Amino acid sequence: MNSKCFLYLFGSLLFPSSLCKAQVKDAVATTDRPNVIYLLCDDMGYSDIEAYGQQMISTPNLTRLVQQGMSFTQFYASAAVSAPSRASLMTGQHTGHTKIRGNREIQPEGQEPLDPKVKTLGNLFQENGYVTGCFGKWGMGYPGSGGEANDMGFDVFYGYNCQRKAHKYYPDYLWNNKTKEYQEGRYSQDAIHEHALKFIRDNKDKAFFGYFTYTIPHAELTQPQDSIVEMYRNKFYEPKPFYSDGDYGTALNPRTQFAAMITRLDTYVGQIIKELERQGIADRTLFIFTSDNGPHQEGGADPYFFNTEARLKGLKRALYEGGMRVPYIAYWPGKFQPGSISHIQAAGWDMMPTFVDLLGVDSNWRAETMDGISILPTLLSRGEQPLHEFLYWEFHEEGGRQAVRAGDWKLIRQQISSGNPTHELYNIAEDPHEDNNIAAQYPEKVEELKAIMDREHEPSSLFNFGIDADI
Repeated sequence: MNSKCFLYLFGSLLFPSSLCKAQVKDAVATTDRPNVIYLLCDDMGYSDIEAYGQQMISTPNLTRLVQQGMSFTQFYASAAVSAPSRASLMTGQHTGHTKIRGNREIQPEGQEPLDPKVKTLGNLFQENGYVTGCFGKWGMGYPGSGGEANDMGFDVFYGYNCQRKAHKYYPDYLWNNKTKEYQEGRYSQDAIHEHALKFIRDNKDKAFFGYFTYTIPHAELTQPQDSIVEMYRNKFYEPKPFYSDGDYGTALNPRTQFAAMITRLDTYVGQIIKELERQGIADRTLFIFTSDNGPHQEGGADPYFFNTEARLKGLKRALYEGGMRVPYIAYWPGKFQPGSISHIQAAGWDMMPTFVDLLGVDSNWRAETMDGISILPTLLSRGEQPLHEFLYWEFHEEGGRQAVRAGDWKLIRQQISSGNPTHELYNIAEDPHEDNNIAAQYPEKVEELKAIMDREHEPSSLFNFGIDADI
């Protein structure tokens, strides 16, 4: 199936009237201790790759994984910005329960640290005999806080401790575990990618968990001027050059740079899969590709230009579908029916229970504090897939927002800090672009979903809808 055909198939099945049911198992699905690589890229939108509707950017490696693996049409990031999205992924808790619910900045380097009493995906795999590595952006604890990657279950870390520092693709240094490694003009993503590939080679005879958190395609829009950039040279009209604002560097051709960054990320994906094949471990490695939130418009980025056919409304920081719904591609040779598509509603906080299930871990890891459900039944086509009663998000910038999706219904609460919040109700199956607010027509449904919002938000001294983040 070529990417264009998949695009049309994807569109026709994007919002089914009933969710497909799938599979299951109570405990473990495998006995050969599969490796897991979870690639979480930064600020890539739902339709930024070909298989999800993109028509101007080439992503052949991801298209091949979609054709050979399983993709999800209704998978959601855990939050609409980086730090809480990653914290929720790491802990299996949604943003009404996580400690980190926003981009709370610490000077001179780092963000609010994870709660050391809450175990992470790194801890899960590490405590079950896996070698664990994180390569890319961490953003959940400043140096010396006890919330660094090496303190939260990762044997190896290479990359940016701080998400502010990750705004620069040519940084002065990256962290090699807890030691600064000065870069001397090196493009950070190439360095991070090389360390990730080395991690695969070093641990080919062991069980490993790789958390690959490449910063692409987050601004700034700059990269080596190589053959990937040349693919897009003069392809797009460039109406708005971006000049350095002190945070992001100059991009005279931002559309060209953005497209090339997506293709560069796709190239990295292809190299990861080739490395797994070269080491003879592709068939015992579950590879997952997704994004931490929707597309950004920082540093000169132009997401409206690339949002082919305006498939989803909203950008990063919005709780509309475009701010949170992201691609999700799972690849495991021999385990999936090629070209499988799932329409179940799932989110980042489902990964902890999914991996608990994958490893067959005992009840000590099936904590009541987890908000997710295992999607392993869907991934492995075994038994009955439990479905979410609802998904919940909260956001602590721009006046504060909450959202609940329950079946086809979605409620968004805006401007919470004003004391007079507004409410928007949508039927996502009938109105996937969220154009028609029908709150006035269904007051009982509004009250039902408001009750979920009120119940799922646990009070937080750090995040109370009244504190704006620094970025």
